[in-house]
Amino acid sequence: MSASAPPHKRLLLANHSHNDPIFVDLHLMSEEKLYGIHQITKSAAPSVAGSCASGSPCRCGAPSQHVHDRPSEAPPPQAGSARAADERAFAPGVRNIIAVSSGKGGVGKSTIAVNIAVSLALDGARVGLLDADVYGPDVPLMLGAGRLRPELEANKILPIEAHGVSLMSMAVLKPGDQPMILRGPIIHGLIRQFLSDVKWGDLDYLIVDMPPGTGDVQLSLAQLVRVQGAVLVTTPQEAALIDVRRALRMFQAVGVPVLGVVENMSYFEAPDTGARYHIFGEGGGRKLAQIYAVPLLGEVPLGMEVREGGDNGMPVVIGQPASPLAAALRQIAREVARQVSTSVAGAEKVNLSF
Repeated sequence: MSASAPPHKRLLLANHSHNDPIFVDLHLMSEEKLYGIHQITKSAAPSVAGSCASGSPCRCGAPSQHVHDRPSEAPPPQAGSARAADERAFAPGVRNIIAVSSGKGGVGKSTIAVNIAVSLALDGARVGLLDADVYGPDVPLMLGAGRLRPELEANKILPIEAHGVSLMSMAVLKPGDQPMILRGPIIHGLIRQFLSDVKWGDLDYLIVDMPPGTGDVQLSLAQLVRVQGAVLVTTPQEAALIDVRRALRMFQAVGVPVLGVVENMSYFEAPDTGARYHIFGEGGGRKLAQIYAVPLLGEVPLGMEVREGGDNGMPVVIGQPASPLAAALRQIAREVARQVSTSVAGAEKVNLSF
């Protein structure tokens, strides 16, 4: 990749109508930064302790001294230190970073992340959504933003706006069906760029849709920024629970608090009789939460509304706000806000050795 790098500084994007790359000049950015070639660093995390960027009333349901009303309590970084430099570099206006993760793919993690983000925005918060699932970036489709492309301003990438949420994803930088074939250090560089080179502005929450598993993206996020907490998504059956346990222990190992568990596809309720059918088992998320002493944030039933909303770019909390599915997801978002607000000190970033 470096052999074909251009002689001047520029950002690699995808052509809107072809698979051939085009380049946009970014004179202040370095070649290795633009191509995602970074060594794993052990720098300190930015201070993004919980608080709210907006002075407008918020209806998230959190306590009166919640994250939307109080200023950041983290101590200011020491001038001239490496920590101070890093804290200014990564998403400086973001107050709370929340990772939505799972141990296994196919449990509806991205659907939960999208609807949490939109729900928080509906409740009056300023929200960003970072699609960090670089191998399967589906969030723009779910938000109806798959055809939009970001613009540049003062050498920063402007996030796309959809349903009141600021969005950034590899799917809007590299659209189409071309795969992302990346090794760990390059993934680390991409996450750095998503945090430092995107103009997120002042946000109350940056929701990060993580890829499944316990790999490079999870480690990079925990290493680069202070994450207020992780939301773990699972389905009730043991095949999903065994993997979400690993994800939970991974977040504990890197110092990220687990805000709670969301059990998705908990049951199917027959529209004609109201009978509930536990297609994927019953009570797995609740048992997991009890074993590890973390909150059960909510149980989301199985329904066509969620699938239809994702395919049509209209999240169910907007498309069918009166449905039981939307009500469950809105309540989960409010529980997430409560958990963030009651987190005493947030998560300290840890130095990871490889």
